[in-house]
Amino acid sequence: MMEAFSYPFFQHALLAGILAGIACGLTGSLVVTHRLVFLSGGIAHAAYGGVGLALFLGLSPQAGIFGFALLMALVMAWVSRRAKHRADTVIGVLWAFGMALGVVLADLTPGYKGDLMGFLFGSILTVSTADLVGMLLLDLLLLAACVAFYHGFVASAYDEEFARARGVPTNFLYFLLVGMVALSVVMVVRVVGLILVIAFLTTGPFFAEKATRSLSAMMAASVLCNAVFAVIGLFLAYYLNVSGGPAIILVAVTFFFGSLLLPGARAAFSPGKKQA
Repeated sequence: MMEAFSYPFFQHALLAGILAGIACGLTGSLVVTHRLVFLSGGIAHAAYGGVGLALFLGLSPQAGIFGFALLMALVMAWVSRRAKHRADTVIGVLWAFGMALGVVLADLTPGYKGDLMGFLFGSILTVSTADLVGMLLLDLLLLAACVAFYHGFVASAYDEEFARARGVPTNFLYFLLVGMVALSVVMVVRVVGLILVIAFLTTGPFFAEKATRSLSAMMAASVLCNAVFAVIGLFLAYYLNVSGGPAIILVAVTFFFGSLLLPGARAAFSPGKKQA
């Protein structure tokens, strides 16, 4: 185990996994409590269109991912607020559109395109110091948003209609949340990739939801769960010589299904509300 720590790339990978776990623990808890898992999956997968667009225009792939993810997030949020009965259909269409556009534009880009599979399944072992600094800044931004609007998020998750009647800016918070999902996608793409990001966003929060009684505690537990998944997954990837991102997700899913075998696991699927 100590041998792995001696390699700078492994140290960077561990830090990246933990920083991504913080983002997904915070944002994922809001996604789960607001029941926006499908929308978040749509944002994550549609963001691949940004990869192809960035390659086609000669831009930074990370910039393309963020710009396209944010655009798709805002469109999906607008549709889900204006036509809730058709939201799942539109999200599914935009999901497919983003993935297809990314593949076509990448194919149309002449010359070497780099490791496109890294964007789909992550390339955590190539994370640089500059990437870690950027991830830390994004974590701080997400944490600041959670602290500043915490009570509004709790109120809208508990009863949106009542919260709106009490003057809570529910529409603003909804669009803010999908924007936070887009930021999280940008961060986690290097760790587990666009295909698996939805698992990292939701597995920890699902695992932590029924073990806590408040949204803040759920966020803290989710961050801890994601950190544990990342550390165990990276060590398994190192010793088994497999890809880091998929290994992390397999660990997370194993913990999730293992928890269903515990006493009282059936209650994990019963409806419940988080306290402030």
